[in-house]
Amino acid sequence: MNSALFSVFSFHRALLMATPDAGGGGAGGNALVSFVPFILIIGIFYFLIIRPQNKKQKETQKMLGALKKGDKIVTIGGIHGTIQKIKEASVIVRVDENTKMEFSRSAVSSVEAAAKEADDDENGEEKKSEEKKDEKGGGEKS
Repeated sequence: MNSALFSVFSFHRALLMATPDAGGGGAGGNALVSFVPFILIIGIFYFLIIRPQNKKQKETQKMLGALKKGDKIVTIGGIHGTIQKIKEASVIVRVDENTKMEFSRSAVSSVEAAAKEADDDENGEEKKSEEKKDEKGGGEKS
């Protein structure tokens, strides 16, 4: 009885360990097919996660390198101000007329161009000068 049990066990073991021979190159093809989903997942992660993150990091570094005096900025904490002085690793920001704060460059989240402020100031001065001309002319509008 032991020999019969042993022979059945060895027969099942032989079946489990046997690999089908599909003409010589079948096993290599099956391995490649099994790796295709992993390759696709890695490609999807690269194009949807890694590449955009690297692109955003480069844009942030470019923005931080282009900081200059007079730029209006917003920090990561939400503080709005104007750059008064730029140091190697930090910037001094004027928050209001009497308050200056020093922040690390990496704390700057966005920059609003100083040119936009200059354009607004010029447009405001033009409107004021037109209003003064109207007042001097007797206030008549046609």
